[in-house]
Amino acid sequence: MLTLKKQYGELAPSERLLLGPGPSGVDPRVLRAMSTPLLGHLDPEFLEIMNETGELLRYVFQTENNLTLAMSGTGSAGMDTILSNLLEPGDKAIVAVCGVFGERMVDIAGRSGAQVKVVQGEWGRIVEPEAVEAAFKEMPAAKLLAVVHGETSTGILQPLTDLAAIAHRYGALLAVDCVTSLGGAPVLIDEWGVDAAYSGTQKCLSCPPGLSPVTLNEKARAVLQRRKTKVPSWYLDLTMIERYWGKERFYHHTAPISMLYALREALRIIAEEGLEARWARHELNARAFIAGCQALGLAPFAQEGHRLPSLVTIRIPAGVEDAAVRRFLLDEYKIEIGGGLGPVKGQIWRVGLMGYNSNRRTITLLLTALAAALSAQGHKASAGAALEAADAVYGAGR
Repeated sequence: MLTLKKQYGELAPSERLLLGPGPSGVDPRVLRAMSTPLLGHLDPEFLEIMNETGELLRYVFQTENNLTLAMSGTGSAGMDTILSNLLEPGDKAIVAVCGVFGERMVDIAGRSGAQVKVVQGEWGRIVEPEAVEAAFKEMPAAKLLAVVHGETSTGILQPLTDLAAIAHRYGALLAVDCVTSLGGAPVLIDEWGVDAAYSGTQKCLSCPPGLSPVTLNEKARAVLQRRKTKVPSWYLDLTMIERYWGKERFYHHTAPISMLYALREALRIIAEEGLEARWARHELNARAFIAGCQALGLAPFAQEGHRLPSLVTIRIPAGVEDAAVRRFLLDEYKIEIGGGLGPVKGQIWRVGLMGYNSNRRTITLLLTALAAALSAQGHKASAGAALEAADAVYGAGR
């Protein structure tokens, strides 16, 4: 009989200030909601909680889409859901790529059997509408255009209205990744003409990872209903899952009860603050942080005018070791930030200022810690100058 070689103590994770690309910090109210008693996934009370969560999601997505729900799984499950449900073998798709998560869209679209045309943009810059238009001229029968709104690997915030107009002119759907933008920057699904979108709970919604909100309009839903083949993933098949979230309440799989409690509370907190106030808060804190970084001699990486307020990317200066700075922040200040991915690995830091963690106190602590980390490597950095620059932004923003 197999026996344990040691006794395990009670779980006691170290305290961290999560300022990386995700997960983000969670409001204590959300954690308390997770600790409330479980209900059955078909209990009338729980079904009402699902109804309320769906209504709150429509508010945050700014949509009236009936098919708006939370998939069981992280943001990548949402990506897989949207692409594998809307694409079939032999379909044609165009994917705009300027970072890791655009590349992941290409991978999933290809796995769905679609012929994929990539519009390759420069990392750290948006994909220009002219390049997307050119791709449609080469592939006018494309069924879908997929694009990342907030590219977590580069800190780019991609404008969507021009891309929606182009896609619709060619009769294609627009599918959008809102994982790092939803709840931290304007996301206007109906106004912008987005046909399908997905997000994740662990970013600006300030909820633990584990659910992926998705929304599809009636045009996308019609495409789903006209499929000639079954959705390849049984678990992510929206034709079945929408029956559980809809009036039928048809059993599909056991819902993650406590995670839905958490999401409902996180969305309720957003509604209390108000979307416009929340967007303004993220934008102000991002500007203050960037000003402080510039006072430390650190330059922003993402294209000016198209910077994601919830995920700020900063160039690592010459002579400064990426991993050493991040380790210093973790050891000395219990702060986590992220390094670069792909071609920008070792060249940038990715700093998440999302949801619960997007506040002036966090900015002050982070700039102080960064100044200390840079000074430890011999880089001239003044915490006082950084805080003064950030304070000037806050003063002007009042």
